[in-house]
Amino acid sequence: MNLLKGYTVSESAEVDHDHDGEELYLGNWWGFPPLRNALIAGVALAATYFLSRADVISDGVSIGFYVIVGIFAARYWGEEALESIAEFRVDIDVLMFAATVGSAALGLWEEAAFLAFLYAGAEGLEEYTYDRTRGAIRALLDLAPKEASILRNGGEVTIAADELTPGDVMVVRPGEGFATDGTVRSGTTSVDEAAVTGESIPVEKGIGDEVFAGTVNLTGAVEVAVTKAFADNTLSQIIHLVEEAQEDKTETQQLIDRFGKYYSPAVLVSAFALGIVPILFGGDPAVWIRRGITLAVAGAPCALVMSTPVAVASAIGSAGKQGVLIKGGIHLESLAKVRVLAIDKTGTLTRGEPQITDIIGVADTDPTDVLHHAAAVEASSEHPLGRAIVRRAEADGIGVERAQEFEALTGAGARATVDGNVIYVGNVALFAEMGAATDAISPTVEQLREQGKTVVVVGHADRIIGVIALRDEFRPETPEMIKLLHQLNIDDVVMLTGDNQRTATAIADGIGINHVRADLKPVDKADAVVELQDTLGPVAMVGDGINDAPALATATVGIAMGAAGTDAAIEAADVALMGDDLRTIPYAIALGRKANTIARQNIVFSIILLSILVPAAVVGAVSIAAAVVIHEGSEILAVLNGLRARRSRAQLDM
Repeated sequence: MNLLKGYTVSESAEVDHDHDGEELYLGNWWGFPPLRNALIAGVALAATYFLSRADVISDGVSIGFYVIVGIFAARYWGEEALESIAEFRVDIDVLMFAATVGSAALGLWEEAAFLAFLYAGAEGLEEYTYDRTRGAIRALLDLAPKEASILRNGGEVTIAADELTPGDVMVVRPGEGFATDGTVRSGTTSVDEAAVTGESIPVEKGIGDEVFAGTVNLTGAVEVAVTKAFADNTLSQIIHLVEEAQEDKTETQQLIDRFGKYYSPAVLVSAFALGIVPILFGGDPAVWIRRGITLAVAGAPCALVMSTPVAVASAIGSAGKQGVLIKGGIHLESLAKVRVLAIDKTGTLTRGEPQITDIIGVADTDPTDVLHHAAAVEASSEHPLGRAIVRRAEADGIGVERAQEFEALTGAGARATVDGNVIYVGNVALFAEMGAATDAISPTVEQLREQGKTVVVVGHADRIIGVIALRDEFRPETPEMIKLLHQLNIDDVVMLTGDNQRTATAIADGIGINHVRADLKPVDKADAVVELQDTLGPVAMVGDGINDAPALATATVGIAMGAAGTDAAIEAADVALMGDDLRTIPYAIALGRKANTIARQNIVFSIILLSILVPAAVVGAVSIAAAVVIHEGSEILAVLNGLRARRSRAQLDM
C-alpha cells in the first residue's frame, strides 16, 4: 500500500523519492498526512463519544459526526480499497472497507467510525515506519556536499555537485566532503570512508588513489580528478541498490503473498456466508450480520502480511549503512541458511600485495646491498613481486636508481646492469641453469617455502649474493572473523586458492583455517563449491576477483570483497562488501539470521492470533470493536518487532 499517493506535498515536507520515483516520507510523524488524519479522527471520535454520552449533543448529531469522522479517517486506505474493488481484487483493504460499510449499514455508527480510525492509524504507522526504514539509507546522500569547488580557466569556481562531469578537477580541503568519485591528482590526506565502506579508521590517500562521494577529507588539501558524475557515483549506486533490495521479496514473503491471494477472498466469502446463510434458516439478522462483519475484521491477515517486509527492509537498510550491500530479501534469507564459508585467498584472506619478510645476504653480503641491487633491477618491472621489492627499498630509505639494459626473463625473473655489473633477480632454477652454486642456499630456500613464502634469488650469473623472501600477509582481522564465525556455529571454513598447497597451508595454519583446497582454476573453485553444498550444506563464497565469479555464482550466497568503486563486483555479487573488513562477513550472516528469526516470530504470532480470533468471531465471542483493537494491535506489534532488525552492528548479537 502507498498511503502517500493522493495528497499534495507542501514545500516544507521532508519527502524524497525512491529509484522508481515513488514518494518516501522522511520527516516527523505529524507531517505525514495519513498519521495526522488518523490522530485528528481519533480526537474527534473521542469527543463525539463523550459528548453524546453526556447528552450534550443529540443522537442525530452524533451520528453525523461519526459519519464525518469515519470518512475522514478512511481518506487514504479507503481509496486503496476502492481501487482494489475496481480491479476485482480482494485484499485486506477491501475486507476492512466491507466491515466498515457493513457496520454503518447495521446502524453501528460508533463501531464503523472506530474501525476506520484504528485501521487508518495502524496502516499510517506501518507506512510511515516502512518509508522511514526504506528512506534511512537515502540520508547518506546528505553526506555528499551539494556544491564542489573545481579548477576552471586558471582559477576556482563553485558549481552544483550534480553538474560535475568526468574530467573536472575538484579542490577538496580538510573538513570538506568529496562530492563525487574521483582519483587524487595532487596532495596527500587521510579520508573518513565510514559512510561507504563502514571502515571507522581513516584511510591514507595519495596520488592515484580513489576517493568516493560522501567520504570526508580529514587532513590535507587535495586535487581530485572526477571519474564519475554525481548520479553514477558509488554512494548513489549504494542507495539505488539498497532501495531495489528492500523491495525484493524473500521466499517466505512470496509464499505469504500467494497464500494471501486466495485467503483474503476466502475470508470475504466466509464473512458474507456467515452473515447471510443463518438468516435464511431463521437466524436473527442483527446477530449474524454482526458476526459476519466481525469475521471480516478478525480474519484479515494484516500482521501476517507485514511479518516479513519491515524486518527485511530494516535489515538491508542497516547493512547498507555499514557498507554491506545485500541485494535483495531472498539473499538476506539465504545468508540465514549459510553453514559453510568458502573463501578465496589472494586479495580476500590476504591483502593481495606481497610484502618482504626476509632479506638474507650470502657470503657476507650486506642485506642492504642485496635489496639495493634487487630494487634497481625491479624498478623497471611491473611484476607484483618486483613492485614489493621497490616499495621496501623506498621505505628503508635506499635510493632506487633504475638499472640499465633491463630485460624480463619470462617465467624466470629479470636482469639488468647495476653499477656496471649484470645482476639477475629470479627463481632458484634460473641460477641453477646459469651454473651458479645453489646448494648453499637450498636449506634456507626450503625453510622459507615451508613457511608459505615466495623466494627471490639475487646475484650474478655465476654467484648468488642474497635471497629475498616475500609473502602475501593475511589481513589482521582474519582471526577475529574466524572466531566470530565459530560463535555462529559455522565451523567449516574452507580456503579455495589457485596457489600451491604448501603456500596455502602455511597461510591457513596462521589464521586457524583447517580446510584448504589449492591449485584450483576458476572452474575448479565452482566445482568445489558444489561439492561443499552437497556434503555440508548451504555455502557462502567470498572472493574479490573476476576469477572468483564462477564460484560466486554457484554458491548459495556470493559475497564480493572490497567492492567500493568496482561496478562489476557490485553488480555481480549477491552481497557486496564495500570495504575490506572481513568481520562484516559474520555480521552479514548474523543479520540474515536475525531478520529471519524476527520474520518467523511474526508469522507464528499472526497464525496463532488468527486461529483464536477467527473462531471467536464465528461463535460471537468477540465484538467488532474488540476484533478491531486486537487486529490492529497485532499489526503494530509485527511492525515494531520487524524494526528490531535495525539494531546497529555494535549491538548485534553474534
